[in-house]
Amino acid sequence: MVSVLSLGSNLGDRRAHLRAGLGVIASQVAVRAVSPLYETAPVGVTDQPAFLNCVAIVDTDDAMVAWSAARAAEETRGRSRSRRWGPRSLDVDVVAVDAVVRDDPVLTLPHPRAHERAFVLRPWLDLDPDAVVAGRGPVWRLLRSLPADGVTAVHW
Repeated sequence: MVSVLSLGSNLGDRRAHLRAGLGVIASQVAVRAVSPLYETAPVGVTDQPAFLNCVAIVDTDDAMVAWSAARAAEETRGRSRSRRWGPRSLDVDVVAVDAVVRDDPVLTLPHPRAHERAFVLRPWLDLDPDAVVAGRGPVWRLLRSLPADGVTAVHW
């Protein structure tokens, strides 16, 4: 049983934020795999620096354990939630926990926009070519259905 986490950073030393965030996560749950890093344009609020993104697969089927590890990683890197989709030192989202579907004020699974985000789907596909977003379909198909310019904007 696994959880899929998406990590992104667009402030300061982006690689250091991702590496440190992964370290915090690994102190709470076993990290099974981490994708290569991808640089991506910001989504929503576009007047900010580009992001570095990756996906991690961790060993837990407990959604709240995954969520707690994600929040702890953000806090150690000084994450501020002052502006939705604004710049951030570290953003960690719980994308999926196995095939769990959950609509909860604290954590919705799968992540409500994961199926629309090439910066989540592309690195996830690197780790698991058979990955599925519950209720949406195979990651490879979702990625292929996105606008080409959004997919090509996600690069190593």
